[in-house]
Amino acid sequence: IEIMACPGGCIGGGGQPQPTNAEVRKLRMEATYRADCDMPIRKSHENPGIKKLYDEFLIEPLGEKSHHLLHTHYCERGKYQEENKCCK
Repeated sequence: IEIMACPGGCIGGGGQPQPTNAEVRKLRMEATYRADCDMPIRKSHENPGIKKLYDEFLIEPLGEKSHHLLHTHYCERGKYQEENKCCK
């Protein structure tokens, strides 16, 4: 799961298609917001599947199990070299 919470919807942000100009970016942003507004469930804490997952398996938000399974840690990486090791 990647959470993207940039102002304007992360249009053209990391891993997203790069718009060719500002108008394309604006249209894509509007379409993204429109699609979100049309969704019957818009908030994860209201999603029956997420509620069931926590009730039956993860137990509590921000608990040890959910943190271990759902959170990722990042570290700055330079240009790849064989001696670079993965961070913990």
